[in-house]
Amino acid sequence: MEARFNLFENEISAKFAKRFANSSLVIEQSPLPKSTQELVSLRASQINGCGWCVDYHTKEMAAAGETSVRLMLVAAWRESTVFTEAEQAALAFAEEGTRMADAQLGVSDETWDLVRKHYDDDQLAALVCLVALINAANRLAVIVHQKGGSYEVGMFAASN
Repeated sequence: MEARFNLFENEISAKFAKRFANSSLVIEQSPLPKSTQELVSLRASQINGCGWCVDYHTKEMAAAGETSVRLMLVAAWRESTVFTEAEQAALAFAEEGTRMADAQLGVSDETWDLVRKHYDDDQLAALVCLVALINAANRLAVIVHQKGGSYEVGMFAASN
């Protein structure tokens, strides 16, 4: 299946994408660990079936030195021993924040308490914003059938 529409070539969507990317800089520059940011983004993208974002985050994580074992186990993080308690809390938060239609209350009190145990206010703010942002990015790419496989590490670095 071909992409329906090229968001990068249309003037309106390109302007939006630039502002969207600029908003992500706030999260990238936050005290939330970069590895946690990428794990959360990858897991939400897997849930949403966003090939473009899975491709992007997997390649960026690998380039940053993430192990192949951890990359392969993100989808099965509950049945893995390679993630810290803090990462597990963030992954649970990402899943519940992504699957809001499946969980009537969104993020459960139990998961909220786990996240609060491991992250301070600034990190939590970044985590909340990140889950919202990655879900929006997933929807943009999935709606237009943006396919994974063509991303090259750092290809958007100049546009930030």
